[in-house]
Amino acid sequence: MPFVVNTLPEVQPGLPEVQPGSTLGIVGGGQLGRMIALAAANYGLKVHVFAPDADSPAFDVCAHQTVAAYDDVEALARFAASVDVVTYEFENIPAAAAEALAAKAPLHPNAGALATTQDRLTEKSFINGLGIETAPYRAVDTAEDLVRALEEIGRPAILKTRRFGYDGKGQRMIRAEGAIDAAAILGEFDGAPCILEGFVPFETEVSVVAARGPDGAFAAYEPCANEHRDHILAVTRVPAPGIAPQTEAAAIAMARRIAEALDYVGILAVEMFLVPQADGPARVVVNEIAPRVHNSGHWTIEGATTSQFAQHVRAVCGWPLGDPARVGGMAVEMHNLIGDEVSDWTALLAQSSAHLHLYGKGEARPGRKMGHVTRLLPKP
Repeated sequence: MPFVVNTLPEVQPGLPEVQPGSTLGIVGGGQLGRMIALAAANYGLKVHVFAPDADSPAFDVCAHQTVAAYDDVEALARFAASVDVVTYEFENIPAAAAEALAAKAPLHPNAGALATTQDRLTEKSFINGLGIETAPYRAVDTAEDLVRALEEIGRPAILKTRRFGYDGKGQRMIRAEGAIDAAAILGEFDGAPCILEGFVPFETEVSVVAARGPDGAFAAYEPCANEHRDHILAVTRVPAPGIAPQTEAAAIAMARRIAEALDYVGILAVEMFLVPQADGPARVVVNEIAPRVHNSGHWTIEGATTSQFAQHVRAVCGWPLGDPARVGGMAVEMHNLIGDEVSDWTALLAQSSAHLHLYGKGEARPGRKMGHVTRLLPKP
């Protein structure tokens, strides 16, 4: 079923400022930028990608490219002056770079949303401020902070850097059993500010991928279930098995509340835990926000009427949002190809049900996302 909420008229007077033939600027040249660029091309847009690595995958599919560091203010200014609107493919862009871009061109999502979601402590405080539950957490800067936080939250718990961690990087599980050396554990993080998060006894991890336009229009894909291996997303399934309608509605409502509070424009993903309850539907606990297109939304390329990448382009350009419904109501599975798994590409091409996407990366290192494959399955 489609999960679309749009409180505004479907047709707005006048034309948007960004039109086919305009140039979309993308900061970041990885696979997400590549897929945004491919979607933009389908709408007649030119794409200019800004990234520090000359072999960035997105450079293969864009009209213009800038190779420069994210803190190169002069290069950022030239880039912003050459485009009609700017977006980004990952959230680790320096805040100063985002502010410099926003001073020269429309930036979506906005610099404030980026700043809020770059820091896990700021993000969780923001989410709690909306009345949405997260795991219990405490700021940790010293060994004494860690000891106190563990006493208050208990074990098991997860110690994470407040910034720049992804796919399991920058985090450490502290198990329930055994003695701990707080100073030694904190020393593993090289002095980076940290956050301790309590363990959530969840049954399923899901994410809601949703879009919000500059006019406040909102459209959400239904929650998808995510399976991780070695802290990296391995499989996404839609619909999420066993999720109750009330839980779906609650999860989507939370994503909308977050997007509106951030005055967000574009695609965002809200990762959530479903905690089983003896007397009713699962409780929804928000894990984190990704202010960008998201790995768990890759299924939408073949599996939804409007892919997350096309939806993101529509949103940041100020165009009407598309329908996020699953195609034909079919079930969808998306499998990441990680490291050497990409070597099976010929076998995957031979499967009639497989839709293969390769990211154009060179070396297939362990833990590196090299591509994904999506399968549309009979109706559940």
